[in-house]
Amino acid sequence: MNNQANSGVSAQLGSAPVGRLLLKLAAPAVVAQLVNLLYNIVDRIYIGHMPEVGTAALTGIGLCFPVVYLIGAFTMLVAQGGAPRAAIAMGAGDNEQAEKIMGGCFTCLVGTALVLTALFWAFGEPLLWLFGCSEDTIQYALPYMRIYSSGSLFVMMALGMNLFVTTQGFATVSMRTVIIGAVSNIILDPIFIYGLHMGVQGAALATVISQAVSGIWVVYFLMGKKTTLRLRRKCLRPSWKLMAPVLALGISPFVMQSTEALVNISFNSSLQQYGGDIAVGAMVVASTVMQMVWIPAQGLGQGAQPIISYNYGARNAKRVKEAFFALLKVSCAFLASFWLLVQLFPGFFISIFNDNAALMETAVWTLRVYTAVLGLFGIQMSVQQTFMAIGKAKASLFIACLRKVILLIPLIFLLPRLIENKVLAVFLAEPVSDFISVTASAVTFYFVFRPAMRELEKGTAEE
Repeated sequence: MNNQANSGVSAQLGSAPVGRLLLKLAAPAVVAQLVNLLYNIVDRIYIGHMPEVGTAALTGIGLCFPVVYLIGAFTMLVAQGGAPRAAIAMGAGDNEQAEKIMGGCFTCLVGTALVLTALFWAFGEPLLWLFGCSEDTIQYALPYMRIYSSGSLFVMMALGMNLFVTTQGFATVSMRTVIIGAVSNIILDPIFIYGLHMGVQGAALATVISQAVSGIWVVYFLMGKKTTLRLRRKCLRPSWKLMAPVLALGISPFVMQSTEALVNISFNSSLQQYGGDIAVGAMVVASTVMQMVWIPAQGLGQGAQPIISYNYGARNAKRVKEAFFALLKVSCAFLASFWLLVQLFPGFFISIFNDNAALMETAVWTLRVYTAVLGLFGIQMSVQQTFMAIGKAKASLFIACLRKVILLIPLIFLLPRLIENKVLAVFLAEPVSDFISVTASAVTFYFVFRPAMRELEKGTAEE
């Protein structure tokens, strides 16, 4: 009976009306990402409002973002490369291969997490100085980083394996995974930070415990009878034949996440030089506000990915195109709406994290500059997610590299040489690179997606 129910979930990916199906899958995914957003910002809210030391402590944990991004990057390399491959195999009717992909990804995540934990403990302090720490902020950044990195295994299990739940169409279960951990984090944060007087160490410990709860939950589900693809012992040994395409597809999100760490380091080191801790603190706030919109927007992409991947594997070009255009419309409307709110009410978003007068004065105008092109970013997000969903690794990698490696990082260091206001110049690098990359994404999509669909339609006609 469970197998019939599971088959019904998968069958909907190939038959249910696309618009309704996207809302059905995206709604819990967006809710899950909104809750996941609390994971990412609740620490900063509590820490930013700590008496007397809130501004320095907030800046300190913000300087740990590169570590967070790198752990996420390796998670995406394996899981976001593996989940679409598993869905494509399911669409082609080969669930056995899909389970081997999932099992191999699980083993790779475990091994990678252990290596990252050892590296961050060994080289954590010199890395934080490189990231832009000062004498005032290192005392907060170092303990937070060491505790957070110790929980790498739990973070990677919770984030990575949950994608294999979503890609099977179990969006509600995926949402529960995130909610369980986020609620735990919200409850534990004030207890550890204020009740036990642990400060930033308490915030990091609360996050690790919460991710452990989520990780255990998602692995337990994937080993149970309610899932279509089951995590089996015989499938845990990675096969290079299956993992090579997974890693090739995962390179794009890996580059996006890992270069986010490089971007963060570049921003912080440059701003420390031109504006000191206040400018770095303004960047922490700006990047956190960007996460407030970007993380829920990813939920829209996660809702569309199983539909696109499954139907691409089933060679149904019409449904692939329908799912893409539905994703494009919804994501553009969402991001444009949030952009308008940030531009009109920047002070409100800043006050969520800190109300220091000096920080507020700088953060108001820098936030407006930083998010100036956010309203157009639904185009790039939809294109990126669709390339990932249909296995176009090279095109996805090009877009990822263009925005951050080719454009943003050089502009962070180039624009201050051309503009008198150095802090403005650093923040201006973001919207300039965003505008160029959105335009390039649209052009790339036109020349890659249309031939892919023609090939799919041709193959269907020949059959």
